[in-house]
Amino acid sequence: MPSLRDKMARYGFESNDDYEFQVRCLLEGPTRTLRTLNIEGDSERRKSAFATALGRALEFPHLLYLDFTEAHPPLPDVILPPSQDEMGRAEPPIDPLDLTVSEACAQSEGEPTVLILDQLQAADFREHIRLHRFINDCFWEVRGGRYFANPRHLLLLLISESPLYHSLQKESFRVWVGRVSEQQVEYRPADFGLGAAAAPLFAALAELFRTLGSAPTRSEFGHILTDLQLHVRTSEHLRLCLYGRAEGITRDALAAPTLAAPLGAVVAAAATLLVAEHIELRGDA
Repeated sequence: MPSLRDKMARYGFESNDDYEFQVRCLLEGPTRTLRTLNIEGDSERRKSAFATALGRALEFPHLLYLDFTEAHPPLPDVILPPSQDEMGRAEPPIDPLDLTVSEACAQSEGEPTVLILDQLQAADFREHIRLHRFINDCFWEVRGGRYFANPRHLLLLLISESPLYHSLQKESFRVWVGRVSEQQVEYRPADFGLGAAAAPLFAALAELFRTLGSAPTRSEFGHILTDLQLHVRTSEHLRLCLYGRAEGITRDALAAPTLAAPLGAVVAAAATLLVAEHIELRGDA
């Protein structure tokens, strides 16, 4: 059965890091209040990709998303009716947050629902306070009306580029999503359909990535192997390949003088392998 990491990769978030334990702690906890995940990290929009992929991987029927930096967010499926005061004057339009949270409440009454609130640092601080009350009370109030959420069905994912309001943080389970994977994976030639003759190339690549302080994912590593077979013939070629294929590797890191020897070793090992044995990648790289 596919792991959570494999499922998330299918939905656009690939990482060597496994978040199964953190998600299990979140989902298997008590449901008196809304289950809330605070996604932190230095990865900017990678955190958004994590949240969306997690919701899809959990196979929740409904996923709602609101970005507080969007000037004109899309309208939700559930539209709150306009209201008027006793003088017949129309009230101002319903705020996008109220629309989205109200829809999430309605959907959660019947089926599991994920609500992603992104870029919370752009929200008014008063909205942070309202969200804290929402997590504890399990209802969202809009102009005197209450929309109740089912705590067994609704999962709330919060993303902010600055620290959350303290009380809101205390009600959340924190998870760190880094700019690059922290988990190092030791790839072997057999993982990519190669024989023992490729061992020197894999050893040279491992040393190169240790020097860079980088941990490529399986698909990134597979793409680099293909480029070494088809295109890379010099250290400069390899620099361009690494920058193009591996997320998180910076141009400054690739230009470091200490990288010259590891780059050269990879190019030499790849050339030797190509002479001795034609590389043919098989399976899912």
